[in-house]
Amino acid sequence: MINPQIYLHYNYTGKLDHRATVGTSSGTVDPKTIVFLIICGFIVLENLTVLVAIWRNHKFHNRMYFFIGNLALCDMLAGVAYLVNLLLSGEKTLQLSPALWFVREGSMFVALGASIFSLLAIAIERHLTMIKMRPYDANKNYRVFLLIGTCWLIAISLGALPILGWNCLDNLPDCSTILPLYTKKYVAFCITVFMVLLLAISVLYARIYILVKSSSQKVSKNRNSEHAMSLLRTVIIVVGVFITCWTPLFILLLVDVACEQRCPILYKADWFIGVAVLNSAMNPVIYTLASREMRNAFLGLVCGVCLAGTASAKGGGNKRPLEPSRSKSWSSQNNPEQNQRGGRRAELEKGRETETDTAHGEVSLVAGGAGRARGESGRKD
Repeated sequence: MINPQIYLHYNYTGKLDHRATVGTSSGTVDPKTIVFLIICGFIVLENLTVLVAIWRNHKFHNRMYFFIGNLALCDMLAGVAYLVNLLLSGEKTLQLSPALWFVREGSMFVALGASIFSLLAIAIERHLTMIKMRPYDANKNYRVFLLIGTCWLIAISLGALPILGWNCLDNLPDCSTILPLYTKKYVAFCITVFMVLLLAISVLYARIYILVKSSSQKVSKNRNSEHAMSLLRTVIIVVGVFITCWTPLFILLLVDVACEQRCPILYKADWFIGVAVLNSAMNPVIYTLASREMRNAFLGLVCGVCLAGTASAKGGGNKRPLEPSRSKSWSSQNNPEQNQRGGRRAELEKGRETETDTAHGEVSLVAGGAGRARGESGRKD
């Protein structure tokens, strides 16, 4: 059953005239939607793998990787939100209630807002760590989760403003063409906030990078400093790709706000949204290519099932050689010459084991010293 209020807004903004599914069967799906659905499923699987890899590896349980995990959660939510949006689009759009329509579109704004606020939180964390050289304190992780919770609270509040009353249900001339139930003022407000935050993030990372590169001669070239620079480069790439993918949609929304008449480009918004959502699929690829630790974690997670199956198969095949060992033991008990030879062999093996244990002790001492050295250098970060 068609909702008259949704139909009125879509008809007023001209979106019904540019819909290929009007008048066709509600069960038909065009190839473009199928491609987008596959991409969304890929996005969800990718970012779920990131979250599982961070959760399972204890070396990732620090401030920076918590923020990366939160960004992966935002990307996964973006994939789920766009997947639901596609499934409820077409003829089903006209059957939605206004409240459900606001939830469908607002979830995308929540995912976008959480992503940008997460990038800002990462920029602040990198600034405190690399500029002020504050050491990492695992006992203060509650501050990280408090900041992440604040990001989500602000993003949810921002996405809930239309359903709370900031919409154009009673003012058709003020409606957005791309989002027919959103007022242009709300769209302009969100885009302004997002672009200001992205500009601040870009300036902050530029300042961090310049200062770190200028003081690179003063910083000792140890493993921790190289690791910090690697993380910084990874995050800068993530921010750059985010800006590249979302800027076309931001510009299109600004055109929507400024356009008084029906601009034809506004009815091609699906492609701009698809490019923006594609950013959520690129972040896990960036983590894998730029970070050796994340790459090893991904490979270990993906290949874990295969390795476990191979190990269990080998374990099942090692049960038969028990019987020959019993026969050797029985024959040695009944043959004195073999007992003497076995005794001489045992003495020789014992001597070799003593030498091996001594060598192992020296190696463990060296490894322990190296581990302590790494621990001391790690505490300096």
